[in-house]
Amino acid sequence: MTTANASTTSPGDKNRLSGQLGTAGVVFMVVAAAAPLTVVSGNTPLAIGLGNGAAAPLGFIFASIVLLIFSVGFVAMTPYVKEAGAFFTYVGTGLGARAGQGTAFVALITYTAIQLGIYGFFGWAANDTVVAMGGPALPWWLYAAASLIAVAALGYRHIELSSKVLGVALILEISVVLIMNVAIVAEPSGSAMSSLAHAPTAPAGAGPFGIAVLFGVTGFIGFEATAVFRDEARDPNRTIPRATYLAVLIIGAFYTVSCWCLVHAWGPATVRQVANQYLGNGGNMVLDTARFYTGHALADLMQLLLLTSLMACILSFHNIVARYQFVLANFGILPRAFAASHSRHGSPHISSLVQTVTAIVLVALCAISGASPLVGVFGSMAGIATVGIVMLMLLTSIAAAAFFFKAPHLAPGRALTTRWMPVAATALLAFILYLVLANFTTVTGLGVGISTLLAIIPMAAFAIGMVAIKKSSLASLATLSHAAG
Repeated sequence: MTTANASTTSPGDKNRLSGQLGTAGVVFMVVAAAAPLTVVSGNTPLAIGLGNGAAAPLGFIFASIVLLIFSVGFVAMTPYVKEAGAFFTYVGTGLGARAGQGTAFVALITYTAIQLGIYGFFGWAANDTVVAMGGPALPWWLYAAASLIAVAALGYRHIELSSKVLGVALILEISVVLIMNVAIVAEPSGSAMSSLAHAPTAPAGAGPFGIAVLFGVTGFIGFEATAVFRDEARDPNRTIPRATYLAVLIIGAFYTVSCWCLVHAWGPATVRQVANQYLGNGGNMVLDTARFYTGHALADLMQLLLLTSLMACILSFHNIVARYQFVLANFGILPRAFAASHSRHGSPHISSLVQTVTAIVLVALCAISGASPLVGVFGSMAGIATVGIVMLMLLTSIAAAAFFFKAPHLAPGRALTTRWMPVAATALLAFILYLVLANFTTVTGLGVGISTLLAIIPMAAFAIGMVAIKKSSLASLATLSHAAG
């Protein structure tokens, strides 16, 4: 594989990555970024305990429906977006160059934040696992550094290697949860089918149900990365839509069923109290559930696979950020060197190395500051990423609606899917952004002052991106809408 000419930023001469990722490969990359086992172990107890208890699966269902509605406009616009880069290229196509660069800045902040947060989570979980096995307690950042080296090596190479590694990790982590779910449903005592029927109701739009929806949505972070791998997909106009819908359906069904099984395992009348007890003492509700229903061996395996789940998540976000930087360099927003592709691996190797150095610096700063890996690192970074990801989806829905309202001739007879579904997604995502901001201290686990500052960061990034744009970048980004037209 060769590197394209890097002397110009015109659309036809931009450096491009190459690959033969099929639908399954892209889905593996995206679902791995969602970290199913991590979400089941972390978000599910939070949705139950802090949310609406036994009715928490309804929050995951609602989040899945919103993401499916969002995906309709996202997919409808895909054939008209010729550049990889996901959200920022969609927004640039639909709303113009300045909004596109603002969105790119939000995306970089969002994915860098969640990657750093997961490094903190991984360091804590790895140390917890080693101590549980009788080993010594070590600083979290040592484990984070070890994972950083592995991610750097994989991220530097061809994307298909990452896809294979992520595929194996994903199959293993989903398998252990499915085994636990089957064991819970097969338990003769109690009726699994009646657990939701007796669940208490909660008002939609505020309070406990809103928190359940919030944690449902955060479990989908990374799903839109299907479009980030456009240039490395075998047939992007077919692969990207299929992978997007499959990712949402697989992630949504897995989370909903797993949450429902956890409710049944403890009983709808007591599950919220149990979840809050675990949240209060720092235990792992899902691991103990697996231990009770399937035995110690599977629970111990699940604890180890939680680490591989976190590693897979970090690798996925590393690849996403590296490709965002690669595309932004093509548009002149970042240094041109970031747009180089490796002559043998076909990977954005310079951008990958830059992302590795960025991660090293950020992890080192967190270690020096003495921040706790869970609340200080993961909690704060997850807060930034939650606001960022909802903003990105909201902007993309607005862009899709604007694009097709301005050019209805591109999709005659498809007003429902090309215009009104994006409008519906815009309204729903605006509502979810309100839920996120209204319950933001619950996401971060921090005080109101610090939480407010964290929530402002993605908004500030968008504003800076809108203003701090060079004339050359403005002209290059303008080619997005011209190419679509």
